[in-house]
Amino acid sequence: MNLKSFFTILFAQIAFFISATLAQDKQLKLWYNKPALDWNEALPVGNGSLGAMIFGNTFNEVLQLNESSVWAGKDEDFVNPRAKASLKKVRNLLFQEKYTEAQDLADSSLMGDKKIWSSYQELGNLRLDFKKSNRSVSNYNRELNIENAIATTTFNVDGTLFEREVFSSAVANTVFIKLSSNKTKQISLTIGMDRAGNLAKISASDHQIYLTEHVNNGVGVILHSIANIANKGGRLSVSNNKIIVENADEVVITLAAATNFNHTNPLETVKSRISESLAKAYQQHKEEHIKDYQQYFNRVKLNLGNNNSSLFPTDARLSALKNGNFDPSLITLFYQYGRYLLISSSRPGGLPANLQGIWAEGLQVPWNGDYHININAQMNYWLAENTNLSEMHMPFLDYLTNLGKDGKKTAKDMYGLSGEVAHFASDIFYYTEPWGKPKWAMWPTGLAWCSQHAWEHYLYTQDKAFLEKQGYEILKQSSIFFLDWLVKNPKTGLLVSGPSISPENTFKTPDGKIATVIMGPAMDHMIIRELFGNTISAAQILGKDKKLVTKLQKALKQLTPTQIGSDGRILEWSEELPEAEPGHRHISHLFGLYPGREITDKNPETFNAAKKTIDYRLSHGGGHTGWSRAWIINFFARLHDGEKAYENLELLLKKSTLYNLFDNHPPFQIDGNFGATAGITEMLMQSHTNQINLLPALPSVWKDGEICGIVARGGFELDIVWGNNELKEVVVTSKTGNTLNLEYKGKVHQTATSKGNTYRFNKNLELL
Repeated sequence: MNLKSFFTILFAQIAFFISATLAQDKQLKLWYNKPALDWNEALPVGNGSLGAMIFGNTFNEVLQLNESSVWAGKDEDFVNPRAKASLKKVRNLLFQEKYTEAQDLADSSLMGDKKIWSSYQELGNLRLDFKKSNRSVSNYNRELNIENAIATTTFNVDGTLFEREVFSSAVANTVFIKLSSNKTKQISLTIGMDRAGNLAKISASDHQIYLTEHVNNGVGVILHSIANIANKGGRLSVSNNKIIVENADEVVITLAAATNFNHTNPLETVKSRISESLAKAYQQHKEEHIKDYQQYFNRVKLNLGNNNSSLFPTDARLSALKNGNFDPSLITLFYQYGRYLLISSSRPGGLPANLQGIWAEGLQVPWNGDYHININAQMNYWLAENTNLSEMHMPFLDYLTNLGKDGKKTAKDMYGLSGEVAHFASDIFYYTEPWGKPKWAMWPTGLAWCSQHAWEHYLYTQDKAFLEKQGYEILKQSSIFFLDWLVKNPKTGLLVSGPSISPENTFKTPDGKIATVIMGPAMDHMIIRELFGNTISAAQILGKDKKLVTKLQKALKQLTPTQIGSDGRILEWSEELPEAEPGHRHISHLFGLYPGREITDKNPETFNAAKKTIDYRLSHGGGHTGWSRAWIINFFARLHDGEKAYENLELLLKKSTLYNLFDNHPPFQIDGNFGATAGITEMLMQSHTNQINLLPALPSVWKDGEICGIVARGGFELDIVWGNNELKEVVVTSKTGNTLNLEYKGKVHQTATSKGNTYRFNKNLELL
């Protein structure tokens, strides 16, 4: 080999090594080479309650701020006073197939009159207006590192490197912004705060800016926020309620916020948080933040292959994917981004993630940023247990306990029944009454569906203390309501639920009209079957309520079963009625497939009917919203169809994902992010059939890979490795000492385990 050839090969190897190293460094980063053009390109940070969207502008940076309890509205009761007397009339009309007449009566007599508007709202904006320069900007980089939950913006101006670092600390309950450069006396800017509506009181003194408002003109929470500015070098001054920084070497902004929703004196709470934060150095806060965040995030690792595409900006990668580029590491990033978003928007002791997580702008956010409990709030938490973030599930479970208090009142005042009920949506004031139109609101199974999460939390954690203290009561009270609610269908003699709907969908009546309210929609019965079964199991584990168990068992035998239509599809309603919208985004009658456990390959008839149902819905345009497409990924995973699951995962990224990787309903709605992460996990591991099924829906394009740290029901943590589309090995850690049942391609292995011990199996499920 001559010297020229030697150096050519050497330089090529060095270049390959450098590019591979750089690609590895950016594997878990969203990064861009330009500032965000709008909110949908900004990058989110959050500590569970306090969040910011970072735009990365060079000379006029904006941090759009959120705090999870900033809501307009207040507690109110709005049960329709005609509801009790009208319930039987509506049912009788429906049994007589007078659907539109029944729907009109339900509209006038069952819908509540919600007079007090409520909505999640932004906290406000922190604006950083830097001394402008006519010099050109170069080497611009904006990134969010989801491995340490820190957002960074860097760029050069005429040889000076500027850096901004932002994170939201759950330890300190504050947002930190550090402004620095590689030269002294380079940081000059004006810092201000504002809030949409221009009604907030803003003042500045010395080194702090205060923002306060009783939102929604007094019909909402009282908000307080403080931004503290600490400079190294240079000087500070105050002008027009803004703070001016001149010629500083470094600036650290510490921001805190609180409301009277969960603090009796929110101003003192904010002052205390700022004071405590200032007692520590910035670097200590950063280290504590990383340690706290990584204790959750680092539990799960995913590798689907790497083609060094992370060397390209995230928006370019997404565009390339839309044009047919195969990018497995982008899917890894998208998967872990879902986990990042849940850690950042749902922490123990706080409120659950809403429709936007915690990130929303303005005073009127899409769908009020509420808790839609006809799928969306539930989807937010599908990933919590199986991606090893069980703690992040707790805000939702605590929310259900509080929701049940109003649910008990609604059950009694609206229907004259016992137990607890909630309908299609709620907010932080925990309303449970239906309002609006029956098409979306006449649906009494919202809390019943949510109660599934209490049982799932127990199944994954085996936390009997939780079940005893909290989970069982959620299940029990919802079951008590439905024992009272169900009535006999005079045609069949079987129990049916109603008046109700198949969420937001419509059917054609025999006389050619369009209706939505009916007796006995399939989804209701699937949810109730699961609810009763879960309650029975929980009661037996705890040794409680034998009489209730007997009643539930009797009702289960009498409950209308899932039915299959003449064309082989699962019936959405109690009768074979044609859909008015055959491509509807809700595919409610497949609840029993996912997230339910009723439809499995153990029952081929309904399993095949489920396949026909999803194929029909997709052939008519279904899956056109982000969250709906995410649900479909989970459906195909449960159907063990890895190719279709992957196809719909790619479609979610191609058609319903924004450049900052937020799910696009449209507009942004966070459930699609969470649902997709849950779906990818379901493709690689399932545990809903009392067995842990390994790689049940592995697509051919994921030829080699591994996933480590995911969790199965029964209290097991798994590391799964595969190659050439075949299982190579699985390592299982038993958290509780339950019997382990593994399944791979029809082969089953069972072994007794001891709590805390680890077990390794080869591709034949032989214990090594």
